[in-house]
Amino acid sequence: MSENRGNGTPAYKRIQGAILKRIETGQLKTGDAVDSERELAKIHHVSLMTARHALAALEQEGMVERRRGAGTFVAPPKIHFNKLASFSEQMATRSLPVRSKVLSCNVVGKEQDIAARLALPAGSRLLKVERLRQGAEEPFCLETCYLSASEFAGLTRAPLERGSLFSILQRDYGLELAYADEEIDATAADPRTAQLLGIARGLPLIRIRQVIYSTKGKPAIYALGLYRSDRHTLLIRRFR
Repeated sequence: MSENRGNGTPAYKRIQGAILKRIETGQLKTGDAVDSERELAKIHHVSLMTARHALAALEQEGMVERRRGAGTFVAPPKIHFNKLASFSEQMATRSLPVRSKVLSCNVVGKEQDIAARLALPAGSRLLKVERLRQGAEEPFCLETCYLSASEFAGLTRAPLERGSLFSILQRDYGLELAYADEEIDATAADPRTAQLLGIARGLPLIRIRQVIYSTKGKPAIYALGLYRSDRHTLLIRRFR
C-alpha cells in the first residue's frame, strides 16, 4: 500500500488537510465527531497507524480532542501564544472570523506606572483602548492597550472594531513592531470581566502584560490582556 501519492505529500498530511478543510468550511463544527481511525484508514486507503498519526498531530495542534471511549471531536477554537502577533493575525492562522467590540477609547492621565513602562514622563497623557476580542462569534479576551496620546492622537478615529491595531499603527503611523517583554500569570475573573467573557465569576484567566517595542527599540504599546484559559495555550520551547 503506497501512502504517498500525487505530489509526494505524506498520507497523514493529506488526511489532516481534508479534516481541516471540513472544519474551515463549516462542515464540521465545535463538538462534532470526526471520523474514527478505522474510518479514515478506509476512506484514504492508508494503514491504521497512518490514520492514528494524523489524528494525533491534529490533537497536538489543538484542532481536535480525543475522548477515551467516545471518539475524536472538533475542539473549541484555541489560540497559541508562540509569536508576537495581533489578535487578528492569531485568529487568521486558525481560519476563524474575528471581531472586536470597542468598549472605550479615550485619553487618560494619572497613569504614572504605565507611563514609566512606556518610557514617558510621569504626567504624560495616554490613549487607552479597551476592546472585547471575539472569534467564531464568542468572546476570547478582554484587551486594554495604552499608547502615547501625543504620538497617536488620530487613533481614536481609526476603525478599531474591524482592523488590527498593529496593522493600523504600521499603515498610518509607520510604526513597525519588533518584540515584546511579557509578564504572564493567572488571575480570577472579576464580575465585569466574567460578564464580558461569558464565564462564571472567579474562573481562572490567563493575564498577559506586555511592553511592545518598535524596531527602533522604543516602547510603543503597553497591553493588558485577560484571556479565557479554556481558549488559549501557552507553548514554551525549552533547551538544555
